[in-house]
Amino acid sequence: MGPARTEMYAEAGKALAFRKGSTVRPGHHAKILTAMIGLGLAAAACSSTSTSTTSSSTRSSPAPATSFLSQLGASAQVASTVPANGDVNPYGVALVTSSGGRLTAGDILVSNFNDKANVQGTGTTLVEVSPAGKTSVFANISALPTGQACPGGIGLTTALGILPGEWVVVGSLPTDHGGLLPGLDPAGCLIILNDRGVVAETITNKDIVGPWDLTVKSDATSAELFVSNALGGNTTTHDGVPVTGNCTVVRLDLTLSATSPPAVASTTVIGTNFPWRANKAALVLAPTGLAVGSNGTLYVDDTLTNSVSAIPQALTRSSAITAVAGTLYAGGALDAPLGMTLAPNGDLIVVNGNNGNAVEVTPAGKQLATKTLIKNGAGDLFGIITTQAGNGLIIGNDGTNALDVVRN
Repeated sequence: MGPARTEMYAEAGKALAFRKGSTVRPGHHAKILTAMIGLGLAAAACSSTSTSTTSSSTRSSPAPATSFLSQLGASAQVASTVPANGDVNPYGVALVTSSGGRLTAGDILVSNFNDKANVQGTGTTLVEVSPAGKTSVFANISALPTGQACPGGIGLTTALGILPGEWVVVGSLPTDHGGLLPGLDPAGCLIILNDRGVVAETITNKDIVGPWDLTVKSDATSAELFVSNALGGNTTTHDGVPVTGNCTVVRLDLTLSATSPPAVASTTVIGTNFPWRANKAALVLAPTGLAVGSNGTLYVDDTLTNSVSAIPQALTRSSAITAVAGTLYAGGALDAPLGMTLAPNGDLIVVNGNNGNAVEVTPAGKQLATKTLIKNGAGDLFGIITTQAGNGLIIGNDGTNALDVVRN
């Protein structure tokens, strides 16, 4: 499943430093190794009271916020995510909430980003994994139906979700010439599949430029699909290959029907000036994880700047907010953040690309806890969701090419 070792380019980002000579275990992208920023948190409160002639002191502390991560145990493997064609690098994960066609409620869909040769941006398979660890290929999108297009081809990303009616949405950011970013604008697309794993349509427009991750808010007749782009905007190139730029976060308003595929009613850019940079080890460092809070705020984590931004009124807003203006939290234990999900307590759970850690951040922008999900797990974590019961996390483990679960 690809070379056992490779040499990484050294690159200095705003908050990242990459070292040469790291290893690549078979079947996943290279480790991104940086020093972790320490963060100390302490809080105490006390009071004293006295009665009659007897003096006493009563110490009290405010009740600590309940941390979701602190309740979790060790991770365990559910199943390998490598299908018969050898695709590796499980990126996107999505929970199947209702059964239909080849989809079974309670199963997890996984998108593979690399092919058997471990070339990034060439994976074509969606694998379905049952809670008991049974796996099957839900779809192999090696080619698109006549009349459907995806600029650059197929390379399935972390952008994976399921709409009402069991319509599956997956993003594609294909690569050129053995794993280079495509010199196209726009590049990639969103692919819609029915519940039998058959491609029904693709979504391409000027605002879909390397769809890297997505999240969905929906009801029976409509859906808001949020997409973080990894390319576009003030792009600089080297020998025709994109190198840097500023990308966007977009909302697609979809209309849903029981008899036809989702239709795009409108596309709105709601976040701008998220920096991205090409990286040989990770392909691209860009905004990735997305989560919608109960108040309608969209949270976006950015791998390159070690930050989380908040976009308020994301479900309805008609104008964009910049990444800097929306900054909710930066630094701390964030270390090349990638996947993100919303915990049952409303906190954000972010997984790091530079180690195997998860970081819990409150909607108020306070770091609450960290937890090691994979020891020495640089480069292993990407897609993440909470379990259906809300008592744990389901993660794509790029180090072992498997689906893992962490429960309390």
